[in-house]
Amino acid sequence: MTTILIIDDEKLITAPLSRSLRSLGYDVLVAHDGRTGLTLALEHQPDLVLLDVMMPEMDGWEVCRHLRAKS
Repeated sequence: MTTILIIDDEKLITAPLSRSLRSLGYDVLVAHDGRTGLTLALEHQPDLVLLDVMMPEMDGWEVCRHLRAKS
């Protein structure tokens, strides 16, 4: 099954998006901050990451840099 990781601090975005993707048959993981998203990405190796770049603490650019360094 295709796994999609959504990393976004806005629950008003992640909730309907994750519901829609699940209804299409995707396995969906959701993180509401960059650190949790990075952990989930490294642990589950998703096929696609939908990443918000404007988040508090660890922003999406930093998450992306860490993921690229680990791949």
